Amino acid sequence: MTAEQFSVVERLGGDDFLAQTLGRSFKVVRGEAASLAGILGWDDLNAVLTHHRLDPPRFRLAVNGDQVPAHLYSRPVTTRRSTVWQQLQPSELHKQLAEGATLVLDAVDELHPGVGALAARLERWLRTGVQVNLYASWTGTEGFGVHWDDHDVVVVQLDGTKRWRIYGPTRTAPMHRDVETPEPPPEEPVADLVLTAGDVLYLPRGWWHAVAASEGQHSLHVTCGLQSTTGADLITWLSEMLRAHQAIRADVPRFGTTEEQRAFLDTIGKLIETELESDGLIARFSSARDATERARLAPSLPHITVALPDADLQVRLVTTRPALVTAPDGTVRLTTGGEEWTFAAKAEPMLVLLADGERHRLADLAQAAGITLAQAAGVVTELVDGQAAAIGGSR
Repeated sequence: MTAEQFSVVERLGGDDFLAQTLGRSFKVVRGEAASLAGILGWDDLNAVLTHHRLDPPRFRLAVNGDQVPAHLYSRPVTTRRSTVWQQLQPSELHKQLAEGATLVLDAVDELHPGVGALAARLERWLRTGVQVNLYASWTGTEGFGVHWDDHDVVVVQLDGTKRWRIYGPTRTAPMHRDVETPEPPPEEPVADLVLTAGDVLYLPRGWWHAVAASEGQHSLHVTCGLQSTTGADLITWLSEMLRAHQAIRADVPRFGTTEEQRAFLDTIGKLIETELESDGLIARFSSARDATERARLAPSLPHITVALPDADLQVRLVTTRPALVTAPDGTVRLTTGGEEWTFAAKAEPMLVLLADGERHRLADLAQAAGITLAQAAGVVTELVDGQAAAIGGSR
């Protein structure tokens, strides 16, 4: 973790933020542009657009909530094998941006290591999935109008300035799949502020807002979308856990008597009530979510078979919330990415090191556990095969 990514997380407020702000209200933290150096800059964005084929809707232009037709800034290219892709036309792209379009690039955390590291740090801290989208604009025209998001966001202003008009929520905790639509926002915002390079903004889901660059000034920012974890998710998980009971697996007595149907519902109700009254239910649910989080894509080329016992081999976990437990028999169980591994107790110190998500030399892992390089390489090979770890090469 670099000082830049650490700065974004720590400036939001640590445990105080989790207890007092998360899901409750917006928060603005002012900072210096230098504090975010290394996350992503204009040269990085130019490189991504140059070296990747990014078709809509992942890469798109937007004006007042509408998507600009791709043919206005790209042209189709047909390869000799008759596949077609959209080639960006820089001059036409520049024209559309100058006329008020906002450039949008989804999931930039998968395209740039600095943004990916920021996303992983947020995932580890907030214990939820994160997708980072990038926005660049040059005029006062709004890309999306007044709108709300169905997930919390952490906004990082990387360069230039951006005006945010925040109106607040008109429905508590709205969802993507909801039963009602939020009422329209009030005419006057509850906050009208300008983010400058180095500033960070947190905004809960459901809060109406409108965003635009200052006229004639460029703006570059990333929005880190936080996956929501709702009561609906808890109920879904609970229904999976309760399948261990025959009554849950049984057919619903649709054609039974009134008494049979009542008895069926009473049985299910008691099972659910018992679980809801049990201690630590939310903790168990959270642990299960952590254990099944998706891994971030990270191949380990050229190491396609086994990890070599190279002292300088760089190793890291590609999941952000691993669970490490010592079993009654003395073995150590690592659960992450939806998989579980059991290792001898002597492997625990190296697993503890890997759990921080940073890169570690194989020699340091082996030394911490008091095992040979070959033994440490064997553990790493198992984790790489399970897509829980990646090898970053040797120095």
